[in-house]
Amino acid sequence: MSCVRFVRLATAVATACLAVPVAAQGPGNLQGLVVTANRLPQPEWAAAAHTTILYGADLERAGIEYVADALRQLPGVALVRGGSFGAITSLFLRGGESDYVQVLIDGVRVNEPGGAFDFASLTTDNVERIEIVRGPASALYGSDAVSGVIQIFTRRGSGQPRGDLSFQGGSYGTRRWQGGLSGGTNSLSYAFSVGRNETDGILAFNNQFRHATATGRVQGQLDEATDASVSVRYEDRRFHYPTDGSGNLVDENAHSFGDALSINVDAGRRWNDVFETRFGVNVHESDSGTEDAPDGPADTLGFHGFKSLADLRRTTVGARAIWRPGEGTSIAAGTELEQQSVRDFSESLSQYGPSAANSRNERGNRAFYAQLSEFRGPAALNAGVRLEDNERFGSAMTWRAGAAWRPASSGTRVRASAGTGIKEPTFYETYATGFATGNPQLEPEESASLEAGLDQELGGIARLSFTGFRQSYRNLIQYTFSPPEPGGPNYHNVARARSHGLEAEASVAAGAVRLSSFYTYLDTEVEDSGFDEGPSATFVEGEPLLRRPRHTIGASAFARIASGIGLDLNVRRTGERSDRDFSAWPANPVTLSAYTLVDLAASFEVGSGAGRPGIRLTLRVENLLDESYHEVWGFAAPGRAVYVGGSMAVGGG
Repeated sequence: MSCVRFVRLATAVATACLAVPVAAQGPGNLQGLVVTANRLPQPEWAAAAHTTILYGADLERAGIEYVADALRQLPGVALVRGGSFGAITSLFLRGGESDYVQVLIDGVRVNEPGGAFDFASLTTDNVERIEIVRGPASALYGSDAVSGVIQIFTRRGSGQPRGDLSFQGGSYGTRRWQGGLSGGTNSLSYAFSVGRNETDGILAFNNQFRHATATGRVQGQLDEATDASVSVRYEDRRFHYPTDGSGNLVDENAHSFGDALSINVDAGRRWNDVFETRFGVNVHESDSGTEDAPDGPADTLGFHGFKSLADLRRTTVGARAIWRPGEGTSIAAGTELEQQSVRDFSESLSQYGPSAANSRNERGNRAFYAQLSEFRGPAALNAGVRLEDNERFGSAMTWRAGAAWRPASSGTRVRASAGTGIKEPTFYETYATGFATGNPQLEPEESASLEAGLDQELGGIARLSFTGFRQSYRNLIQYTFSPPEPGGPNYHNVARARSHGLEAEASVAAGAVRLSSFYTYLDTEVEDSGFDEGPSATFVEGEPLLRRPRHTIGASAFARIASGIGLDLNVRRTGERSDRDFSAWPANPVTLSAYTLVDLAASFEVGSGAGRPGIRLTLRVENLLDESYHEVWGFAAPGRAVYVGGSMAVGGG
């Protein structure tokens, strides 16, 4: 997406801001409430599914620049990065596939059609909070919410105008900066940020990663009953990857690139004390591709050049009505119309001659959903159902139900939830031509889940939490070289798997010290391997799913040791995982060794006061013990890294 195109779109959004009253307070900014779990602002205790909230202020203090690094310290979460900074970063939630988690930024779905999402370039710039909901949520959010939902809310401005600027530099040639401007009143508020991250990477040759982000959020209120908001996010990235899929150096010219633009407009009106309507439009478009110049150095495979480009767009229009017939009761019903499109282009030049291919495909989806939330004394109940009507796979229904019970003054909370989820086929699985043939008759992959949990407050300073879950995955799509019918499609719904486990957490907050810890036990198994067989199979019946650790344990501590001085310590132990060595044929089964990571950060606040800028200095050490480890076989992870930074804020109140 060109800069000119971005400016035009941004201008259009600014025009919309002038024409539409903008929300004074988005639901994601309400303290003490969780939004994502039930798609309505509700108290945190009422969330039946296991839900975690991360706050941007805590991430900023600890010097955490990427959302992936923030998620690593949570139970039920396994993140896998293929080597250096900028490499593809996948998230496995409760053992589900990496495309089983729906990711939203200010309500905009940023997954590719079919669920894929790369966390490599998702930064914490301008983040107010992150909500993580585990378990199927397709009844609320549609396709891709198979194992959970992660929603990021950007900051809302308030008070006198405030400007801030931060920077960080250190190991591996890292340079980062970010600036922002925010402020506002009850009738109009704004928050904007822009930032850039650069690193030379962990390899000694051509392993750079460049990434820039710009975000904006404007909210306001026309009158006491009408509100609206507009949010925009743009990012641009470039990553050099001189290695092949096994981690071997093959070509110093190869790099991937991409940019993405997300726009969301949301408006609502409360007609009276019991009835409210909301309307929203959002667009997410990304251009991404790979390129290898044939005339550069270290083309070890011979004279070979290639280029690929994919333009993906998903546009969603939604409306819903919320009826509150009595105290403690909310009934919501809505509809969503979504249009997805993809344009692909590829070109190759080698010693065998040139070749090129291009395609354009699209599909639409209509959805209708209804949701009930009920509060009765210490009990909270919720239930929802959603019907999808897709141009390709037809109709699909998902549901979800849950309950939470919190007796007064006991400090105890009991919760349980169950539900189903779906993931639509990717465009390639549906429409592929050439080497592989897509299958337009594919059905969605499906999941069903049950979880139960117990939370206990102890003396007002400590908390224990236990969650057990079981999830099944059916109709998994697989590729086969030998279609059941000669000349037929290569993709079919044939496989099945399951996962179950335990997530345990403990936390203590006493004065200037906060301690927390977690443990995850995860057991996964392939129940039906489908077509995947032979010595190089990656999906083997009776064996665990790849790259999912059975045991993960972690602990965090924050201590304010003096006025303006704070220390953050994170320790995480990741157990052994199964993988494959793809550098040889057949791809031999291998075991990734367990490893322990220790991160330490210190923050120093100086010079703040009336009329003076607030200044914070930070020191962060990642992988303090210089552990040597792999998250993907053949791709070494970064060693010890030291970063020094600072931030300054002017104005505000």
